Amino acid sequence: MDTPVAELRPTLDRLRSAWQAGKPDAAQRRDDLLRLRGALKRRLPEMADAIASDFGHRSRHESLVADGMTVLTEIDHLRTHLKRWMKPRRVGTGWRFWPARAEVRSEPVGVVGVISPWNYPVNLALIPLATAIAAGNHVFLKPSEHTPRAAAFLHSLLDEVFPADRVAVASGDADVAAAFAALPFDHLVFTGSTSVGRKVMAAAAPHLTPLTLELGGKSPAIVCADIDPARAAARLATGKWFNGGQTCIAPDYVLLVGNAARRDALVQALRDEVSARYGTLSDDASDYTRIINDAQFARLDGHLDDARQRGVDTLPLAPVHDRARRIFAPTLVLEPGDDATVMQEEIFGPILPIRTVASLDEAIAFINARDRPLALYPFSRDRASIEAILRNTLAGGVTVNDTLLHFGINALPFGGIGASGMGAYHGRAGFDAMSKALPILWQPRRAGSDLLKPPYAKVQRFIDFLVR
Repeated sequence: MDTPVAELRPTLDRLRSAWQAGKPDAAQRRDDLLRLRGALKRRLPEMADAIASDFGHRSRHESLVADGMTVLTEIDHLRTHLKRWMKPRRVGTGWRFWPARAEVRSEPVGVVGVISPWNYPVNLALIPLATAIAAGNHVFLKPSEHTPRAAAFLHSLLDEVFPADRVAVASGDADVAAAFAALPFDHLVFTGSTSVGRKVMAAAAPHLTPLTLELGGKSPAIVCADIDPARAAARLATGKWFNGGQTCIAPDYVLLVGNAARRDALVQALRDEVSARYGTLSDDASDYTRIINDAQFARLDGHLDDARQRGVDTLPLAPVHDRARRIFAPTLVLEPGDDATVMQEEIFGPILPIRTVASLDEAIAFINARDRPLALYPFSRDRASIEAILRNTLAGGVTVNDTLLHFGINALPFGGIGASGMGAYHGRAGFDAMSKALPILWQPRRAGSDLLKPPYAKVQRFIDFLVR
């Protein structure tokens, strides 16, 4: 049942009043995280069933890893480091302010809003939520309406763990989401498309709400000249076809340094990977995840239609392509031009364009001519080539000689730059983003600042000493 828009502001006010009446201390934060972990661990089978039902079919193993393991390990990381992160940090004042002393404290900001997407509906809801809890905040969550069963699971799970004045959940469509984004949160985390991210930022602007925007874009993979394309194929296949390609940091296209022969070797290796992993896709119990809904399936088909109309080769890597069951065959698009929609829009599905380039410099120039990507995947055994890519490009995050995995490292900040996002979370980065770094100066009973008052002529020598 949708949350009435009129109830959103009263719910936020209730959460904020409760927070102001009793800000969570370290013991409560650790206990909250432990109870959340225990409840999620116990209900993982239910979680996987809910997500599979929303998708029509989703690999149970992918749900356990991507929406289960990631949250559990993030909670473990938060609990392990929370005491140290909360400890006030002494900083120097410099001799001019002696004998004062200074420190920085990480203070909770209040109520954090979280708008989560449909592609990893539990992961991308609970990791920012757990981080906000670790930072001492209360949380108001708006899950995606496109995964209603996962949203219902989250509602039930959070009701089990938290009192209603500490964590609340809003349900509903785009109108509810728009009203939610316009609430005067103390911090707002949004994960979704760049286009919707712009709308969220505009909605938050009247309140100057601090934002963490986790967006998307076209994340490239570069297969350098020194590496056998077949060696890169397995890891590209995992990154591209995990969750049916519906991953914000999936490799969106491949730049292959070399010639047509190297490209054909990569194509064959990718074909072999699909066959070994998913067979023909005719088995409804396969590990290949379905496209989330008919609209997304039609959008992806539109990319292939556009490519074919432009005379670009499209190569399905499995024989089954079934709109009724939303089975979208892994498909390669060979040498598309810049005008093809697969090279202009984030694909967010199991289509992988491959373009050959003559040199690494050409690949770098190609990336730099476009918006900065959320992720970048260089493949090379040559350290100099990798360093050239890292030095001459900028992305939200990088995994070298693999894909996706930097997301799962709790100590690495995760976030985009420019069109791919703003801010970062995971681990300490998220804790800091959802806290206020409060600077405090402690002044003793007697201090040199007592001398700094008019008439300044009387203390000219003291001022000259300060500005020497």
